Amino acid sequence: MERVKNNFDRSLEDVGNVQLLEHVNLTVPDQSVAGMFYVTGLGFTRDPYIEFGTLNMWINLGEQQFHMPTNEAQVLRGHIAVVVPDLDDLGARLKFAARGLGDTAFKSIESDNCLDLTCPFGNHIKAFAPASFPDIDLGMPYVQFDVPPNTSAGIARFYTQVLGCPCQHDNDTTRVAMGHNQHLIFKETDAPLAAYDGHHIAIYVADFSGPHGWLSQRGLISEESDQFQYRFVDIVDPDSGEVLYQVEHEVRALSHAMYRRPLVNRNPSTNFFTYRKGNEQFSPAPR
Repeated sequence: MERVKNNFDRSLEDVGNVQLLEHVNLTVPDQSVAGMFYVTGLGFTRDPYIEFGTLNMWINLGEQQFHMPTNEAQVLRGHIAVVVPDLDDLGARLKFAARGLGDTAFKSIESDNCLDLTCPFGNHIKAFAPASFPDIDLGMPYVQFDVPPNTSAGIARFYTQVLGCPCQHDNDTTRVAMGHNQHLIFKETDAPLAAYDGHHIAIYVADFSGPHGWLSQRGLISEESDQFQYRFVDIVDPDSGEVLYQVEHEVRALSHAMYRRPLVNRNPSTNFFTYRKGNEQFSPAPR
């Protein structure tokens, strides 16, 4: 029998150990201002079930979230990408929200294929239409961190060898697969970087004990949260042990009660004037 030729790069479909990048946690000094930008402006949904007080805010966007406890503003060194259903609708909402964002760091600049935003507290967000990320209609396709020169190769070794993630390293940039349609991106820069201020990301992993054992042996576990979660901060080069970058990872097992918890997402185009029964909830576009 003639062998069937394989013209596919099967490695492009590898998922790896991390199954989901669930949330980015950034503390904010003002919950009402955060709501004006992330809910009124971006059109995302405040979670109606958890952290619904005045000291924390969980914001749903597809299968991901922003967590925003009240404290001094934290600023991620890099930017966060989000996918929204329609960029024109987003622009209109932001113009309305801007009336409540005076005297803040808020900015909105039109780019070639996205809206380049600065949140009221200084975080950089790039908003894309679904066409830019065909697997996501609403959500967080990647988080990009700015890292010091000559660190991205070691960062790739860390995620490959310690966390079991497929990585692509090219010159000064490493792309780390987070499940099937998300990435962490680490891009080298010569610009001065601010000191790490404690913001964190949350990930769910299939091999929960393997990375824990490696990190624990080297004294890199920063918190033993409970049976289903631990944390670490330092990203180190497995070859040398050198600390290359810091960002806290909240690592959760797939048995964690919140793994893929169904999140409520409203239809951001629905308002008093456009309301139709049954049109309140966001529905992904048909494929």
